[in-house]
Amino acid sequence: MSLETVLSRIDDDLPQALDRLCDLLSIPSISTDPAYKPQCEKAADWLVEDLRSMGVEAEKRPTPGHPMVVGHVPGDGPHVLFYGHYDVQPVDPLELWNRDPFDPAIEVTEKGRVIRGRGASDDKGQLMTFVEACRAWQQVNGSLPCRITFFFEGEEESGSPSLIPFLKENADELRADLALICDTGLFQSRTPSIMTQLRGLLGEEITITGPGKDLHSGMYGGPSMNPIRVLTRILGGLHDDAGRVQVPHFYDDVPELPQDMAEQWQALGFDHEAFLGDVGLKNPAGEADRSALEMIWSRPTAEINGIKGGYTGEGFKTVLPSRASAKVSFRLVGQQDPHALREHFREWVRAQVPADCKVDFHAHGASPASQMSTEHPAFEAARSVLGTEWGDEAAFTGCGGSIPVAGYFKSILGMDAMLLGWAKDDDQIHSPNEKYDVESFHKGIRSWARVLDAITR
Repeated sequence: MSLETVLSRIDDDLPQALDRLCDLLSIPSISTDPAYKPQCEKAADWLVEDLRSMGVEAEKRPTPGHPMVVGHVPGDGPHVLFYGHYDVQPVDPLELWNRDPFDPAIEVTEKGRVIRGRGASDDKGQLMTFVEACRAWQQVNGSLPCRITFFFEGEEESGSPSLIPFLKENADELRADLALICDTGLFQSRTPSIMTQLRGLLGEEITITGPGKDLHSGMYGGPSMNPIRVLTRILGGLHDDAGRVQVPHFYDDVPELPQDMAEQWQALGFDHEAFLGDVGLKNPAGEADRSALEMIWSRPTAEINGIKGGYTGEGFKTVLPSRASAKVSFRLVGQQDPHALREHFREWVRAQVPADCKVDFHAHGASPASQMSTEHPAFEAARSVLGTEWGDEAAFTGCGGSIPVAGYFKSILGMDAMLLGWAKDDDQIHSPNEKYDVESFHKGIRSWARVLDAITR
């Protein structure tokens, strides 16, 4: 059967595909809250049964946390592993939702039809685009075009504590020629994007303690050291006037962007003024000699995510606090070592703490950046066919966020990952009223059918 027959089946079956997605979206599989453990189990069971309905040998695998779903389809040609996650973020604040987040529905908006509900875009809708493409292919041809392993996680939104042990314990079973990940989006909501680099992430919490108790600022202000003053002085020196991070060795192992990649990114026509304007800003605030797109995709950052100290309630209280704390995160690129950087940062902070104060640190995760090689012929094959579906030629891009599983596939299983996704910038993932465009869902299914056809020719 021809690819066009598969695409026609996808078009005809779209109403049923939407029904299946809404069924999955109705399961509140919030992984970070132990109260929802039974619902996470239910979502895993739903996926197992759905895969089995397509003839996939699928089963639910236990972990110390939420289960993994693993399914296998034998076949000739390349072996691909498809990864997605069935867990979702919490829905708070619930009062900001226009409808029950787990009562999904198709809504008509000024931008077209959307699927409204938690997980619609991140990641149940994206996951199901690949499943639906495989379903149509199997219905038309009686089999899938190659050997496929389905791998669905239930803890992505809560730090993936079971992922690394599971990958190590099942490495021989899960290893494939290439991993496919659908948890990303279109560039500027229109251009299909194959992400080839992801920034790593390092989190650190600092607590400065001075006096043994809170002090009256009239009685002690002046001679006593204020931990907020110490903390803000340190944080204020994190960047110089040109936006460069001042932690020693921070830029070790940060590569320059290759010229061919820089030219491709420039050709995308990224409008940083519109990008910042959407959130009420105007001027890029990072490294002065870098473009906004470079800052997001290929440069490391240091950001202060929260500060706490003293009295912050209604009214006023003239207190010198005993302690002050801040949370700082670093996005990493290239070969930056998150563990080495943690120590460099701590040494830099310690050197600035006065004798009357002490500093404590609390680590909040550390994952390196991921760089995907595009030498595997599947990358160019996929890029060559996606423009037919979306109108714009597909591009190899970077990603400002972190998807650690892509790096784990490389370091643990020894395989590269191709990251393709169909989300739009306004899908409100992790926020109230999350949505997924019906058009994106439909074209995403068709796109995976095209990609499977291209990489198995």
